[in-house]
Amino acid sequence: MPTEKRMQRMMEVLSKRQNDIVVVLENVHDPHNVSAVLRTCDAIGVLEIYMIYHSGQKFPQLNNKSSGRVRKWMIVHKFTSVNECFETLKEQGFSIVSTNVEANSKSVYEIDFSQKIALVFGNEHEGITTEVKDSSDSVIFIPQVGFAESLNISVACSICLYEAFRQKNILGHYSSPKLDINEQKNILKIWNF
Repeated sequence: MPTEKRMQRMMEVLSKRQNDIVVVLENVHDPHNVSAVLRTCDAIGVLEIYMIYHSGQKFPQLNNKSSGRVRKWMIVHKFTSVNECFETLKEQGFSIVSTNVEANSKSVYEIDFSQKIALVFGNEHEGITTEVKDSSDSVIFIPQVGFAESLNISVACSICLYEAFRQKNILGHYSSPKLDINEQKNILKIWNF
């Protein structure tokens, strides 16, 4: 059993968890990148992460260092199909927003993060697949002015999530719990408390 102080801290964190933004990773194979994404998700109050591994990709083994251990505080969903994952998200009312540098994409700073959004990030080498792009409601990019064409997946995720955090914070999304008391109790059970 956790101490009273530990339980108070968990309830404090739960009161800031956001149920209207999730992160989706497609075939991100480097465990360090996955761990860094999880750490950023935790930092801004993302509760759930969806991981899609298809076409022979395997779910990465995460270590027990600080970044890897943060997965204990996340709800991780695993899928082997883009279609199955996206159907699940759309049934819950999420808009699918993928990240990719292309002519028709919008800047991350043009997205309204007050809505239910599933942010999708592709793997380290190819980015998102055509299937993900074609199934997305919109595609965004992070503005850059240097020679590099893209950012590391964990860096790109951090930039997008902190823009979401900035908007949600201004709108008061962190002022009162998004999860009702029963949802909080269920999450405590998942956390084994």
